[in-house]
Amino acid sequence: MEIMYFVHGTTFDNAESKCSGWKQVELNELGKEQAIKLGKNTEYEFDVIFTSDLVRAIDSSNLAWPEVDKIVDERLRECNYGEYDGKEKDLIVYEEHINNPFPNGESLKDVEKRISSFINYLKENFNDKRIGIVAHRAPQLAIEVITKKILWKEAIENDWRKAKAWQPGWKYII
Repeated sequence: MEIMYFVHGTTFDNAESKCSGWKQVELNELGKEQAIKLGKNTEYEFDVIFTSDLVRAIDSSNLAWPEVDKIVDERLRECNYGEYDGKEKDLIVYEEHINNPFPNGESLKDVEKRISSFINYLKENFNDKRIGIVAHRAPQLAIEVITKKILWKEAIENDWRKAKAWQPGWKYII
């Protein structure tokens, strides 16, 4: 199965260098423009788009592809940063939380379990469909770990965000 993964547009927290985690935060004007532009410039056609239940992902998917059916799935949520939700993004050091949860939050391995469950659901129910996903950083890295059979350290080290190498979608074979 082939899926295309997209990240949500810029939020008010992103613009202020804050991490959102499970906090509900809306897209700012730039984020809305990014989502609309993404939909116009994406050559992919989807049968269904899955989105996390966080408003920034839902709004991005609705602005980008208003005519495509959406399924909201909480397993696609960002990592729960617990006490760090809404705080400065410098507090989010993924390398320190692969196995150890963020204070009153979850670990990246917890995210991997959620994404593994989601992927199994896709295989069982949507194997013949063209699928798009709009979500967040940790779920994308979990998909990298699962599909490429790499360690979390490698996924974190090669994260496109570090190189500022954004692109309009990432293709994964499941």
